[in-house]
Amino acid sequence: MKLDILVFAAHPDDAELACSGTIAKEVAAGKKVGVIDFTKGEMGTRGTPEIRIQEAEKSKNILGLSIRENLEFADCFFTNDKAHLIKIAEKIRQYQPTIVLANAKQDRHPDHGRAGSMVEEAVFLAGLRTLDCPYDPWRPNKLYHYIQDRYLQPDFVVDVTPTWNTKIESIKAFSTQFYNPKSKEPETYISSSKFWDFLDARGREMGHFIGTEYGEGFTCVNPLEMNELK
Repeated sequence: MKLDILVFAAHPDDAELACSGTIAKEVAAGKKVGVIDFTKGEMGTRGTPEIRIQEAEKSKNILGLSIRENLEFADCFFTNDKAHLIKIAEKIRQYQPTIVLANAKQDRHPDHGRAGSMVEEAVFLAGLRTLDCPYDPWRPNKLYHYIQDRYLQPDFVVDVTPTWNTKIESIKAFSTQFYNPKSKEPETYISSSKFWDFLDARGREMGHFIGTEYGEGFTCVNPLEMNELK
């Protein structure tokens, strides 16, 4: 299956938190979008790896993803080495995306920045004919990094006002991870009720840049192309 957009995420729920409004918007426009998680989030305080996989599948259905896979890298301990890079490059070749989205290059969780850099390298490697890797060489047209917990100045912002409710629904699919007043599990940084206020504020901040209610910001590896000033 050829995908229009392939999203890589260090953990299940990274894509939902950062760019699921954009994903839902592209799916609604008829695009084929897939998400590949690096890990099962097994180092997380709440829930279990098995439950996280079930939650990821639920979110897949909410967003209308064409595929969702997990590379089963070690949460917090995957490394930027040949074996890991080839596995990522293989998926890029297999699904031949026009656009790849990846984790932020800098963020609160060390896995995020490392994953973002690894995808950037794998995008290049996937196009090398001499790479010993299944499938034919393929290099996407564009690579963008979504913005996560830490604020980064966006290079562009997508209006996700029409799909904001879908974004929130996809995040809530990960019910073990976020605020639940009935939960007996330890409270974490993202399980506080205040975290929802942060998500709403970040979405409104990004939307404010482009004159809409809600937005999602991205950074670019290379300058954006324009045929004329807009």
